[in-house]
Amino acid sequence: MNLKKLVIVLAHPEESRNVGAVCRAMANNGIGTLRIVGKKEDFDEERVRILAIHAADIWERTEFFDSVQDATADCAFAAGTTRRRGKKRKGKLYLPEEFAEFAAKTTGTKSGEGQKIAVVFGNERTGLTDEELAACTMGVTIPSCPAFASLNLSHAVQIICYHLFRIQDKTSPGYTPLTLERIDKTVTTITDNLQKIGFFSLAGRTDMERFWRMILSRASLSEGEAVYLEKIFDKAAGLSQRNNNANDTTEKTKFPSAD
Repeated sequence: MNLKKLVIVLAHPEESRNVGAVCRAMANNGIGTLRIVGKKEDFDEERVRILAIHAADIWERTEFFDSVQDATADCAFAAGTTRRRGKKRKGKLYLPEEFAEFAAKTTGTKSGEGQKIAVVFGNERTGLTDEELAACTMGVTIPSCPAFASLNLSHAVQIICYHLFRIQDKTSPGYTPLTLERIDKTVTTITDNLQKIGFFSLAGRTDMERFWRMILSRASLSEGEAVYLEKIFDKAAGLSQRNNNANDTTEKTKFPSAD
């Protein structure tokens, strides 16, 4: 696990003190990259620094984005944290320790290996919206008592960061996995070709894109693997088109029936 390649993303946090507490939780576990979906001017810097204490440098380096997708585009995958299950809340939710094992295989152990990953946390009151979670490629959940299941934002960050911190020096993939921005290009190639051969209607394309995005991000593809996949689907669509053209020609050259 390369802690320098871990990115914590807060989606529209409301309380400045919580942002400061998140900075401190990250520093406790050697993680220094914070990104926020929102605007810097919406936060009271003094309140942030009061709770951050000696981790204010994390706040000073924080980057701000317009969406979860923008904030995670340069990462190999984005894990959205949620306690709620449902059709739109990801099929499988990883436990923190399971997620940490998976993450260690992606970030690597050396600076020249691996790729960045993101862990996304939602608003303090509402958590991640369905749309924000859909922008993530996997889900993580922290078990808690059903009678009082909601965790404080900084506490949730602390738990996830602790599991990531504890799994340092685990295996490296030996190469640099693709970012989500690059994976999206492969997803477009796949779905464009599937649409050409009539595999799904136009209305089903969004679900298909989300499916491939989740699968390919978890696979931690290399550039060569992505290109190979793209060639497979390009060739499949080309063969399908040629077969269709051949069938059309055959129909046109049939002699009329003697009847």
